[in-house]
Amino acid sequence: MSLLEICHMIEHLPLLVEMRSSLWLFPTIATVHLFGLVVVGGAVLLGDLSLMGYGLANQPTHQIAREIERLQITGILIMGLTGLPLFMCFATKYYYLSAFWVKLIALISAITFTFTIRKAALLNANTSQNKKKTIALISLSLWGCISVCGRLIGFP
Repeated sequence: MSLLEICHMIEHLPLLVEMRSSLWLFPTIATVHLFGLVVVGGAVLLGDLSLMGYGLANQPTHQIAREIERLQITGILIMGLTGLPLFMCFATKYYYLSAFWVKLIALISAITFTFTIRKAALLNANTSQNKKKTIALISLSLWGCISVCGRLIGFP
C-alpha cells in the first residue's frame, strides 16, 4: 500500500468525514492549533530575542530558557494533538502540497534545533554573542518557515 493510498484511506474514515462536515468542529480544532502556534511563537521570540541581546535584559538567558521550556513543550503538544486530525481530514490534499512537506521537515528540524543547539546556547553563559545571534536567526528562520508554510497550506 502506497503512502497516497494510506492518505486516501485515512481521509475517508467515518469520524473524519463527520469532522469535515461539521460547521464548528474543524474550525474549533484549527483555532486551538493556532493557539498552540502562538504559545510556541511567544516562547521562541522570548528565547531568541534574549539570545540576540534584546528583550528581557534583566534576566539571564539561562533563567529565561528554564521558564520558556514548559511553554514550548505545551505549545508543541497542542499543535501536534490538533495538527494530526487537521492533517487527517485532508490527507490526500496535503500529500500533493509541497508546502506541507516543507513544513513537516522544518518542524522536525526546528524542534530538534530548539531542544539541542538553541537550548545549549541559552543555558551556556560562555557562548559568544555572534554565535548566540546566529543561533537565534536560525531558530527564527525555522519557526518562521513553519508559519509561512502553514499559511500556504491553508490557501494552496
